Amino acid sequence: MKVLALEPFYGSSHRAFLDGWAAHSRHDWTVLGLSPHHWKWRMRHGAITLAERVAAEIAGGAAWDCLLCSDMLDLACFRGLAPAAVARLPAVAYFHENQLTYPVREERERDHHFAFTNLTTALAVDAVWFNSAFHRDAFLGALPDWLRRMPDHAPLAAVDAVRAKAAVRPPGIDPFPPRPARAPGPLRILWAARWEHDKGPDDLLAALDLLTAHGVDFRLAVIGEQFAEVPTAFAEIERRFAGQIDYWGYQEGRAAYRACLAWADCIASTAHHEFFGLAVVEAAAAGCFPLLPPSLAYPELFPPTQGHAASFYDGTPAGLGEALANAAARLARDDLWQGDPARARRAVERFTWPILVPQLDAALAAVTRAQTA
Repeated sequence: MKVLALEPFYGSSHRAFLDGWAAHSRHDWTVLGLSPHHWKWRMRHGAITLAERVAAEIAGGAAWDCLLCSDMLDLACFRGLAPAAVARLPAVAYFHENQLTYPVREERERDHHFAFTNLTTALAVDAVWFNSAFHRDAFLGALPDWLRRMPDHAPLAAVDAVRAKAAVRPPGIDPFPPRPARAPGPLRILWAARWEHDKGPDDLLAALDLLTAHGVDFRLAVIGEQFAEVPTAFAEIERRFAGQIDYWGYQEGRAAYRACLAWADCIASTAHHEFFGLAVVEAAAAGCFPLLPPSLAYPELFPPTQGHAASFYDGTPAGLGEALANAAARLARDDLWQGDPARARRAVERFTWPILVPQLDAALAAVTRAQTA
């Protein structure tokens, strides 16, 4: 089957998803993407620009059986602008995030145009795939009240229409090799996320202060993508714990990033918002012990059926400080994993590309068959 993938923001997790799937897929892929800059402009002009690129591909003899796009594409607009042969293709939208429940510092900052683009894209496709059940439920749960804010003609029936075609399809990761034996030493703590307020850097700072106050020795890695405005907590973490930091900031290249994950003993999340939690899943695959708040998508990533592959603290800095202290004590006894050091790796094995891609391939083929039968 020939797949046309359209990505207005071809970078970071969006690119990793498409590249990982295409590399392991039985289908034949054409990926048309735009550089990952100026996301608001990408959402506004992506339909026009990609329709032009698709027309050029068709002029060169290209043809496809189905279309896959991300939530960044205004698919309703694209279908109106694209050549008829592509506009009629069975289509799936993959929602990495959405602009209705994406966190903003103040609600008045939210541009509702982008949220409406997400809705019309979901209505214009044959299937809507969310990266987690948490994400699906948050989006569908927020839609009714948001639509009721319209002065009239609120399309409330759209909520059930989207729900009927919604499914959960998590993203994939590359497998990690077994980690070598670890030399004795203090607990190695990893924090890996976007350097923004919704990832809870103030909570991390408070938890590290508590850990220090209790005399717990540790090494630290604080990594992730940074933007123009960086919360002040990061500068404070760097100042207070400079002598304990082994990895800091954005890691250039996958090799450096994977090396950091393989170095760490545990990964701590202080996220207040997370649509999936890819960094945590990758860290677990690398052999890190996850310390997580009991909310967001985390309980579905590490359910009890997976053998208690993560430790859920109460979501407060004090709770994280206690969880880190307990991890340090277990590490000192050479029993961080309490007798089963491979349990987190087993729990996330279902997200590795060799296991996940056959399921994604089959699901995409099923949508295509249903619409062309």
